Amino acid sequence: MNRALEGTAKAENRTVHKLDWRRKISDHVAFGLLIYTGLHIFLTLTALKSGSGSMLPYLALVVLVAAVIPACRWFEMRWEELTAHDVSDPALAPKFRREVIMLWMTVIGLPVALTFGFKGVAALL
Repeated sequence: MNRALEGTAKAENRTVHKLDWRRKISDHVAFGLLIYTGLHIFLTLTALKSGSGSMLPYLALVVLVAAVIPACRWFEMRWEELTAHDVSDPALAPKFRREVIMLWMTVIGLPVALTFGFKGVAALL
C-alpha cells in the first residue's frame, strides 16, 4: 500500500510543471542550433559537390561559429535576466512568441541566405 501511495505522490509531482521562460528559450536555442547546423552542413555539402573548388563554403562554416552561436546565446541571455517572479509570468507569452519566431526565422533563413550569398560571390570571382 505504501508503494502505491509513494508512486501516486511521485506522479503528482511530475505532472505539476511550473512555467519557466528561461528553460523554454534554452530549449528553442538548442534545437535551433541543431537545425541550423544540419541545414548549413547539407547546403554547404551541396555547394561543395558542385565542384567549384572554392574556399567560400568553408568560410560559411566559420560564420556558424563566429556569428550564429553568439547570436543564439544573446537570445538566451535576454531571458536569463528575468527575476524569480517574472520567470513564470504568463504576461511574457507574446514577447516570448515574438522572439521564438525571430529565432526560428533566423535558424532557417540564414543557412539558405549564406549559401546563395556565397554562391553569388563565387560566381563573380
